[in-house]
Amino acid sequence: MNDDIDRDQPMDVADALRGREETLAVAESCTGGLIGAAITAVPGASDYFDSGLTTYSYDAKRHHLGVSREALDEHGAVSEPVAREMARGVRDVADVTWGVATTGIAGPTGGTDENPVGTVYIGVAYAGPWGTETSTCTVSRYVFDGDRAAVRAKTVDRALADLLDAIESVDRSAD
Repeated sequence: MNDDIDRDQPMDVADALRGREETLAVAESCTGGLIGAAITAVPGASDYFDSGLTTYSYDAKRHHLGVSREALDEHGAVSEPVAREMARGVRDVADVTWGVATTGIAGPTGGTDENPVGTVYIGVAYAGPWGTETSTCTVSRYVFDGDRAAVRAKTVDRALADLLDAIESVDRSAD
């Protein structure tokens, strides 16, 4: 695992999900499985971690997550709509409580004026109980500095932080 990834956050995720008896699946593009690796580095991760999909290509995003051709054609893989569809897709395909998705440009090439190298979109989707209309999905855009390894490590840390923030947000709204 990348030594730059915060080792405490996966433990915090473990504690939060175990305490709520909820489950997680991840769909990763630019992180290539690093989120799943960070989560499964925690002993007993099978209590809450269902699966991780590395969906790097357009076709993989479409076939495994149900990302629409329209979103990919109109916005490109590194976009808010695609991150949203990836997070919802992995949540629903795996039938879990939480879905986390990452898509971005880790570099060193591939950046544009609109999306420079280091641009990452992170989606977090929550499946509320049926009939409560509390299911949500948020997407955030970040631009990280550094080389490829640094961008990927920062993306993992930020994705786990965004997940923890979303869990706390659901807890607050339930009060």
